[in-house]
Amino acid sequence: MRDQFLLNPDVTFLNFGSFGACPKPVFQEYQRLQLAMERDPVQFIMVKGVDYVRESREALGRYINCDADDLVYTPNPTFAINIVANSLDLKPGDEILSTDLEYGAMDRTWDYFCEKSGAKYVRQPITLPLQTKEQFLEDFWKGYSSRTKAIFISQITSSTALIFPVAEICREAKKRGLLTIVDGAHVPAHIPLDLSGMEADIYTGACHKWMMTPKGSSFLYVKKELQSQMEPLIVSWGYKAAFPSSSQFQDHHQFNGTRDFTAYLTIPKAISFMEENNWWQVAADCRKLVKDNIGRFCELLETQPLAPVTDEFFGQMASFPIRTSDPMRLKAALFNDYAIEIPVMPHGKDVYLRYSINAFNDQQDLDKLYEAVKELKATNKL
Repeated sequence: MRDQFLLNPDVTFLNFGSFGACPKPVFQEYQRLQLAMERDPVQFIMVKGVDYVRESREALGRYINCDADDLVYTPNPTFAINIVANSLDLKPGDEILSTDLEYGAMDRTWDYFCEKSGAKYVRQPITLPLQTKEQFLEDFWKGYSSRTKAIFISQITSSTALIFPVAEICREAKKRGLLTIVDGAHVPAHIPLDLSGMEADIYTGACHKWMMTPKGSSFLYVKKELQSQMEPLIVSWGYKAAFPSSSQFQDHHQFNGTRDFTAYLTIPKAISFMEENNWWQVAADCRKLVKDNIGRFCELLETQPLAPVTDEFFGQMASFPIRTSDPMRLKAALFNDYAIEIPVMPHGKDVYLRYSINAFNDQQDLDKLYEAVKELKATNKL
């Protein structure tokens, strides 16, 4: 599979989780679509664009098991959560319950809208390492109060790479009458996603990560009964549309000014590429490689796994606390001195080294990382 990707062969790429990477057939489809748009931009954008996007949404809806009209495309999950946070009627004293392990851009989004409204963003501390799913749930619900209005939570976290029991949280939140908003940036094509079965009210995921589409293609899913509450972040022709569709949700959010939306249109090609290459088996092989190496990296870094090493908590990524005085210098050293692309991420008082694995990676890649970290540790360069 290594030859199927455009990645620099001189770099050991262990950071698929940040921005993904396009396989050649998907990128070729992207370029074909861009060329078609440039050859006749008016027809492509104004006449055919709505149908092109609808066909893409239908393919994605089948893949993640939801109605295509419950999806709108966004450039990234941060954009999607801005739509949601901007639409909530937050009042002083309202609380958004989350964890202290969320993605930084999302924390900042909720901080902004809560500070503006007088609401409170509750980052409930989660004890690491996790021992059981039940322990996580107990920790999380300690943050609940009578003022809690909504839940916001990642299904797979960025810094710790852990899978959280989101389905259980959504079920419990429903019993308590709470809105559930899930950040699934890392989920589509990483672990199976069934939106109809999850019971999340609102869900956002990236297609440009593990689905391997071009950068800037993500989605926002909103249950039908809540769609009318979603205010357009950008007001454009879809508001009071001259030719409204059957969905105000689509009209208000899908087309908001001139932009290259061809990345969205590659999603069917990405799905067919995965089907042709038995991608769930590829994912299983990658998970095995991830888990097989966790123990020795923990031993090297004198730490322990962040959770039991099972598919319940780990997908195609693993993170390790690492003691370093300068995370950015360490990241630069790994890239400049060892040609290894890997994130070194500060999160609160901790710093995490995270490897993520896809079809083109093998044991040699993780061996190279191991030897590089071992050398840096031995020479006091961490």
